[in-house]
Amino acid sequence: MRTQNVITVGRRKASVARVVLSPGSGSLTINDRPLDTYFPTAVLRNDVLKPFAVTNMAEHYDVAVKVEGGGVAGQAGAIRLGIARALVSLHEDLRPALRAAGLLTRDPRMVERKKYGQKKARKRFQFSKR
Repeated sequence: MRTQNVITVGRRKASVARVVLSPGSGSLTINDRPLDTYFPTAVLRNDVLKPFAVTNMAEHYDVAVKVEGGGVAGQAGAIRLGIARALVSLHEDLRPALRAAGLLTRDPRMVERKKYGQKKARKRFQFSKR
């Protein structure tokens, strides 16, 4: 077990989160704002805190996050992955529990690009027979 800060990166959709995990009392700041003000909905807050819920390590570490890009759901997923990776780098024995909860897998789903001659990625323009 290491006691210094651990810096990891989490990604989801178009979001990139740089997570700094340091020994502390359990505070979590995102872009210099507390978790409650950055993510006002409980669903997103629970998504961010899921690695701590699985491992029961919430009171042992302070988390500072810089996140950019994407929307709120993508940012929450990126932060979740970054926290899980940081916990594994500190405590290798937590890997099976986090892996079983699906927290160490980077979600590869991205927005499909728009194709030429179409309205969106898959939607076509209206067809007119006459």
